[in-house]
Amino acid sequence: MTTFDEKLVSVLGKKSADALEAGLGLTTVGELLRHYPRRYDERGKLTEIAGLELGEHVTVQARVKSARQRRMKSRSGELLEAVITDGSSDLHLVFFGRGSRKVERELLPGREAMFAGKVGMFNGKLQLAHPDYQVLDGEGAAAADFAGALIPVYPAAQGIQSWNVSNCVEQVLAVWDGVAEDPLPGSLRAERGLVGLEKALRDIHRPDGWAAIAVAQQRLKWDEAMAVQLALAQRRRSATARPAPACPPRDGLVRDAFDARLPFELTAGQREVGEQIARDLSGEHPMNRLLQGEVGSGKTMVALRAMLQVVDAGRQAAMLAPTEVLAAQHARSLRELLGDLGQAGELGGAEHATRVTLLTGSMGAAARKRALLEIVSGEAGIVVGTHALIQDKVEFADLGLVVVDEQHRFGVEQRAALSGRAGGSTPHVLVMTATPIPRTVAMTVYGDLEVSALRELPGGRSPISTSVVPVASKPGWLDRAWQRIHEEVGKGHQVYVVCPRIGDGAAEDDADTPPKEDSGKGDGADRRPPLAVVDVANRLAEGPLRGLRIDVLHGRMAPDDKDAVMRAFAANEVQVLVATTVVEVGVNVPNATVMVIMDADRFGVSQLHQLRGRVGRGSAPGLCLLVTEMPDGTSTMERLRAVESTLDGFELAQLDLELRREGDILGAAQSGTRSGLRMLSLLRDEDVIAEARVVAQEVVEADPELTGHPGLAGLVAGLLDEERAEYLEKA
Repeated sequence: MTTFDEKLVSVLGKKSADALEAGLGLTTVGELLRHYPRRYDERGKLTEIAGLELGEHVTVQARVKSARQRRMKSRSGELLEAVITDGSSDLHLVFFGRGSRKVERELLPGREAMFAGKVGMFNGKLQLAHPDYQVLDGEGAAAADFAGALIPVYPAAQGIQSWNVSNCVEQVLAVWDGVAEDPLPGSLRAERGLVGLEKALRDIHRPDGWAAIAVAQQRLKWDEAMAVQLALAQRRRSATARPAPACPPRDGLVRDAFDARLPFELTAGQREVGEQIARDLSGEHPMNRLLQGEVGSGKTMVALRAMLQVVDAGRQAAMLAPTEVLAAQHARSLRELLGDLGQAGELGGAEHATRVTLLTGSMGAAARKRALLEIVSGEAGIVVGTHALIQDKVEFADLGLVVVDEQHRFGVEQRAALSGRAGGSTPHVLVMTATPIPRTVAMTVYGDLEVSALRELPGGRSPISTSVVPVASKPGWLDRAWQRIHEEVGKGHQVYVVCPRIGDGAAEDDADTPPKEDSGKGDGADRRPPLAVVDVANRLAEGPLRGLRIDVLHGRMAPDDKDAVMRAFAANEVQVLVATTVVEVGVNVPNATVMVIMDADRFGVSQLHQLRGRVGRGSAPGLCLLVTEMPDGTSTMERLRAVESTLDGFELAQLDLELRREGDILGAAQSGTRSGLRMLSLLRDEDVIAEARVVAQEVVEADPELTGHPGLAGLVAGLLDEERAEYLEKA
């Protein structure tokens, strides 16, 4: 009897099972059957080539346009250059060595085939180097492998192609005994018109038409949506199991004094969200709120007022920051905002004052001991730190609120660890993010949080213009960029140059990369290593930015060194700061007007938007330059053009979701690896997610541990394995 839990090796044999495990992490029948086709090709209908992603492992169905054998120029041996087409766009292929003669005989012009490989770039053109291929219209060889009019195209990986996966699925389906008990209750299936799991799985792999695919997909989407929403509903319930410390507003204390001194009006959004949070903090039900808003929308001000409400109630607030640089800056800025209201116990402190205490992992023994004493005694009303705050040795007198800056750097389990510092209660939690989140993602990834948004920017923010610098087609533009930096520095302003790598380690080599041809640029499947901070800083100091005061900042520097560099930059002692994304969040230098992002194509849309928000924070307008070698027409360049075209982070967040592969949301989802959502689309399936959320909430309220729903419990365990559940909690 072949079940979901059967090991693939016993069904397929060692060679195929090893390939599936090594390439795709699939070890059981159930895992293979849950490895769904990413699309279906119709025989004779070619794959759209335009917009293929550089570095992506792809499978395309295309027609051979030309194939030409020639000798290599810079080394002995031959290569075959071929061009395939979908009728409107071309993709170049290259095959090295003696085997290329056989390829030439098979890839005749006009012949259709499926090609699989990693998209690289050579001489400004996308190409596949040494792709695997299956001829579809040859002498019947591949036609037998792809029975029927619809060809399922599976996520694949190095060493195992789509057609290999298809053959393995065929073997498994022939001996699979089906599902003993459907995990979705019959009442739910009947109410929603969903087919049984066994039929859905058979039809998704071997459909007899597009209608069967649609019906199967709808059922499998419900499986994933229910698994995620049940897990979130259970987490919401557990988060409210213990009461929170009630912190109602109190008149005439620190928050009122702070509000009275504000030199500006709060925005309508800040007031509205502030009132929501104030109500949450007043009750004994733990607040679990996500505050999202653009860079500079005033989230920190909202958070500070919330922390002061908690302090007025006689309790403590903790703020978690993702880096020591940001923690130190938060502590400084909170002290500056509070003035004498943050100087409790000091000469000149206000009558109703609190104390802001910083705690990081790298503090000296004496400073750390003093900070720990201030925290445990309650002298510190506001505690700012990194994850050093959640170590066992840190004890709070009475923790009422945890503020987490940048949710994508901190997870639920870290918040839970801090919650344990609050004695018998659960502190309120406020999570802040400057990365706007589409509603479906909020419902799925942040499903345990209530969501508030700050859409408007406070007055006084300067405009930021963004330009793509396409080095491949317009190399002179980069020279102009360096000239512009000289001009800005000449006006007394400062500049960030961000690189994707530090530069103190060698780039990883791809052992499977074929020999590099001619110029040494080769297939580009693994293009040149990302530009590094250390290398770029040296190059700029010796070349186009000679004479300017340049320094570097990255995560591996000693904390004191990082702090010294940031202080020097803030004081305009450093004119050009070459850094990694350590400057992405929270770093605030109003005098910085230019952000140059090298290898901008290696950053995501949201990250580019975050980085751009570091400039235009003062009275002078900001400029962001996105430097890339990507050719026009690629989806990567489309992303960069989108960032260039709008400053609306909420619009970019939706666009980012449209451009990204779905699995990136809930798991490590490069093609060829296992992703958390395989069928459910956060972009297109908002209705399924919303309905599943309601159903899951009802089920968990009636049966918190799912003991009466073993099928649903198995669904959660099966689709949200340990790795994915951990990602969901850290997301």
